Amino acid sequence: MFVKKLVEKASIKKPGEGGISSDGLKSSDVDPRVVFHYGIPTGSNMFAYDPIHKILAISTKDGRIKLYGKDNSQALLESSEAVPSKFLQFLQNEGILLNVTSTNRIEVWDIDKKLLSHVHVCKEEITSFTVMQHSSYMYVGDSAGNVSVLKIDLEPCQIVKMKYTIPLSASHGNEVSGDPAVVHILLQPTAESKRILIVFRDGLIMLWDIRESKSVYAAGGKMLQALHQESKQVTSACWACPVGSKVAVGYSNGDIFIWGTPSTANLKSELSSDCSIQNTPICKLNLGYKLEKIPIASLRWVYAEGKASRLYIRGSSDLVSANLVQVLVLNEHTESRTIKLALNLSEPCIDMEIISSSSEPSKHKQDVFLLLGKSGHVYAYDDCQIERYLLQYQTRSPPSLPKEITVKIPFFDSSITAVKLITDSSYMLSSSDEDYILLSKSIPSLLPSDAKTKDVLSHPSHLSGFAKVKNLYITGHGDGAINFWDLSCPFFIPLLSIKQQSENDFSLSGIPLTALYFDGNSRVLVSGDQSGMVRIFKFKSEPHATENSFMSFAGMKKGSSHSVKVIKVNGAILSLNVSHTLRHLAVGSDQGYITLIDIEGPTVLYEKHIASEICSGIISMQFETCNLHGFEKNVLVVATKDSSVLALDSDNGNTLSANTIHPKKPSRALFMQVLDGQDALAARGANPAENSMLKQSSAVLLCMEKAAYVYSLNHVVQGVKKVLYKKKFHSSSCCFASTFYNGSDVGLILLFTNGKMEIRSLPELSLLKETSIRGFTYATPKPKSLSESLICASWDGELVTVNGDQEIFFASILLEKNFFRLLDTVTQVYDQTIPQGLVYGAIVQNEKKKGIFSSVLKDIKGGKSKQAHDVKKEDTRESIEKLSTIFSNANFPCDSDDNSNNHLGKEEDEDELNIDDIDLEDNTEEKPKEQSMFATLNKQKLSSSFKALKVKFKQTKVKNEKSNTKEEPQDDKSNTVDQIKKRYGFSSSGETSYAKLAESKLHENLKKLQGINLRTTEMQDTARSFSSIAKEMLRTAENDKRSS
Repeated sequence: MFVKKLVEKASIKKPGEGGISSDGLKSSDVDPRVVFHYGIPTGSNMFAYDPIHKILAISTKDGRIKLYGKDNSQALLESSEAVPSKFLQFLQNEGILLNVTSTNRIEVWDIDKKLLSHVHVCKEEITSFTVMQHSSYMYVGDSAGNVSVLKIDLEPCQIVKMKYTIPLSASHGNEVSGDPAVVHILLQPTAESKRILIVFRDGLIMLWDIRESKSVYAAGGKMLQALHQESKQVTSACWACPVGSKVAVGYSNGDIFIWGTPSTANLKSELSSDCSIQNTPICKLNLGYKLEKIPIASLRWVYAEGKASRLYIRGSSDLVSANLVQVLVLNEHTESRTIKLALNLSEPCIDMEIISSSSEPSKHKQDVFLLLGKSGHVYAYDDCQIERYLLQYQTRSPPSLPKEITVKIPFFDSSITAVKLITDSSYMLSSSDEDYILLSKSIPSLLPSDAKTKDVLSHPSHLSGFAKVKNLYITGHGDGAINFWDLSCPFFIPLLSIKQQSENDFSLSGIPLTALYFDGNSRVLVSGDQSGMVRIFKFKSEPHATENSFMSFAGMKKGSSHSVKVIKVNGAILSLNVSHTLRHLAVGSDQGYITLIDIEGPTVLYEKHIASEICSGIISMQFETCNLHGFEKNVLVVATKDSSVLALDSDNGNTLSANTIHPKKPSRALFMQVLDGQDALAARGANPAENSMLKQSSAVLLCMEKAAYVYSLNHVVQGVKKVLYKKKFHSSSCCFASTFYNGSDVGLILLFTNGKMEIRSLPELSLLKETSIRGFTYATPKPKSLSESLICASWDGELVTVNGDQEIFFASILLEKNFFRLLDTVTQVYDQTIPQGLVYGAIVQNEKKKGIFSSVLKDIKGGKSKQAHDVKKEDTRESIEKLSTIFSNANFPCDSDDNSNNHLGKEEDEDELNIDDIDLEDNTEEKPKEQSMFATLNKQKLSSSFKALKVKFKQTKVKNEKSNTKEEPQDDKSNTVDQIKKRYGFSSSGETSYAKLAESKLHENLKKLQGINLRTTEMQDTARSFSSIAKEMLRTAENDKRSS
């Protein structure tokens, strides 16, 4: 057996022998790559939107980011790490997209150049990320409760960490009972550069003054948990008014609270009130989330004129519920009755976004509300319909519910079940074709935001001028329709749609097509469906078309452009092929039947059944001629689904050998091709001597899921198994295989289920190049079902993969192959004609305290509710210049030093500082709210902090004494002056008076504590007297009632 293997290997012909190829395909000839991606990427998980340039970004779980611009422009970005995104935000009108990955890396993408410019690695776990628009700053919150400031330097493009920080001890305080992670950082409207709202996961809401570097207002927190007697965490938050006086907060238990915050107009008046911490929200929204225990995943408030302002709410649940996504009317006019709209979804959603299609303010607003499903599908609603429904809900004739639209590839009303790609290399591309540029802007957009022609197929008059295309794509659909597309540009331009079933039947059959064959020279199209019906279409030639045009058939009128003939065979059709004479058609079915049909009739010449124990489906057939016993024989080479290969006499259908060729371990066969080089040599003009040499050396390539084999054609005809070359696949299963030609050289494309693509030479199957198509997924179809992934390749190495109705991959194999027209134009999503740095100020109207908010605010402020004045937008340039100075300096030097040394601050240090800020005198001047807050909260901690400070003083004193005794000999040697001073009781020049200072500080703190105790006793006595007076008045009132 070992000697037999050596003999077989020695007899294998080396590349270049036998006349198949003199040099063969080289690795330098190929460059497998994805040239374009169209549609919604698989595994989408997050939205981002630039309202100025109208660019939508969708990130995926595997590190890709898809960009959608105007006029059908699309681009795909790929991160170095295949990890999902945490946060995705545009630096609006700067051409910058910021992507925070799950590994806490901040990626800076230049969307104009479509390049990754910089990566900033954060050591902390990022839990919140907010970009300050119209500036280069961003806020980053981490799991420890700290907030840092980052800056983007555009030239060179990189992220720099600023010295300004907001530590947990300064914003939250030292009493941390729950999770202190920062979950949201909201810039206060009309004061973005002055104040931010920091929302912690444990429920505390803190308004931070950036310039004064202190907290000025607090709400929620530990007191909220005690009031409601349940533990819950903040999961989402957003502003709920245009001036920043109300914030909506969603919780893990399904609660939604509206909290009041001091706005720009009434900041001083609210901070001077007695209520320093708000423990009670303005109102609570009862929308059914808490009843079903659905956490609030995200909130989005949209300001609109009149009463149309509304709150979009998305719940987080793995189960489908009617309450997952709701839209609620929420504005200053909102009354106690809730007006809401619940969107009935087919699956849970993981993100939402609102995009606009109106490029000019004067045009009618056309906003679209997008929802991203858990499966990766995108659903769209007309936001204007949502607004109209909410406003007219209580009228006598309420409008109909907004309609859900699933975003999918245009024109594909029915799923694709069969595909064919044909390219014409003789046609030279011209990227300046005005017709294609105009046409690309008129075809329907992938996203429903652009109002364009929806039914181009029914109005194909503007397409009649395209008599010749470079790339022709033919699709068969699940309803029986056949569509022709011009794929010269990287999107589908419709050419022709065929629905005719017979000479008199022009309706759709409703039966999925399973196989297609098209020959441009003879203008013959053959289709086969799942029921075994074969239809032969013959197209009429255009009067002014060139002879070598494969799209030279005429017109678009129904029934006048072609004739159709129908014939029925046994089983669902899997493969079709036509003889070299274009007279005979071979049809293979899933039941193992091979039928030869005369096209002119059409009549069945013979039918042959191939029996198989495993699977008898005929996956491929090819007409060939070979030398058999010294005579030329017309044969039909057949490959079955169970990886068997055999040859039939094509004239009568008889098997030429009783044996079939198959591997020891069979797997599902995918592709079969006879390698004789006739197609390649015909292109360069081969002579008869070369053709006869090829017939003797022809080989049969068989590709399966687990291996690829190259057999000798003559041995296959004789039923003798002789393997010339073979390659087994170990890492993953192969799902597609096809050959391609580069001049006279032939190569093999292999695509695997994990997205890996290999390019191998033929016939030796040596690896030339390999790459990976990130995001490619392939699921093996179940028995008697059709695959959702349709893959096809052209003879010159162009690959098109359609994944259902969601996405299409366009790949090219050969080096520097110009496959598409207008590729640079279509992938340019960033509009360079819009000037950078434009600032669009939001129009903010007076906020009137009416509806459900007014009564609560009035009670909190003691009946001194004043109407807000006009709020003017701050000067952005001046504010940003001030911020540059503020952020460049360390506002907490001690904390910044501790953070750099990876040390955490201790509570004792904070308490030592806080006790000095206590003022026991009665001052009538207005005090900052932070001081009053900490004075009221930390009184009970002062005694404990004093004890800790006392212990610390003793330890320090002992250490100083020990160090002094140890260092005394050195001081005697080094400095005699210090020794003389010590002898007479004076302190040395280098010695610190820390102990004396600390002792005096202790005496001062003791006096302050004694004053606090006295003041507390007085307040308790006053409260008791007040309580007794109230009880007395109550008794008097009850006695009066009884007596009356």
